[in-house]
Amino acid sequence: MNEISRATLIDRTAAHIRQKFSGESSGHDWWHIYRVWQNAKQIAGHEPAEMLIVELGALLHDIADWKFSGDDAAGPRDAAAWLRSEGAPEAVVAAVCDIIKGLSYKGAHVAIDALSLEGRIVQDADRLDAIGAIGVGRAFAYGGHAGREMHNPDVPPVLHGSYEAYKKNKGPTINHFYEKLLLLKDRMNTETGKRIAERRHEFLEQFLGQFLNEFDGRDFGPGAV
Repeated sequence: MNEISRATLIDRTAAHIRQKFSGESSGHDWWHIYRVWQNAKQIAGHEPAEMLIVELGALLHDIADWKFSGDDAAGPRDAAAWLRSEGAPEAVVAAVCDIIKGLSYKGAHVAIDALSLEGRIVQDADRLDAIGAIGVGRAFAYGGHAGREMHNPDVPPVLHGSYEAYKKNKGPTINHFYEKLLLLKDRMNTETGKRIAERRHEFLEQFLGQFLNEFDGRDFGPGAV
């Protein structure tokens, strides 16, 4: 593909996704996708990656997420249909669809799918948006969307041993910190991703400590008031 057609494909894909996800309220909106896109470009700037695949993978990674479609095959299928409708080469379609197939977190004790370099970059970019201050906001946005309690100390977190068990999980939002978010720092692929994740992970720990202190009333202890 020449540079003009590459730029056109990226621009048209971004416009398509922005329209599709505008106003979405579960934390998987256009601005989440935009941030993943920008994160991915930043990370790819330090890696010998094919930028077209990185950008398209980032833009299309949530096109039909299983959490909303109920179908693991929907994302790759919808992405392929879009790219083919725009005249993308089959090699590009295949590379992007492979990213979407293997991107998602599948449980604490579930083996990680093998990804291309471009896939590892997009995965890091997506995971960075799941931690830090934005990650906290997105966790509670999705929890509310899914009808989950914020926290219930009578419901312990579960470190899932299978993808099916992870998908069926309906636990409170705070459990999600232990079941996924706090585990992501040590699952980053790139040096850039690892560096940024360290800072965002620290914020998760600070937030969680403050939340639990307030929940249990420990901030009313001696010397607190």
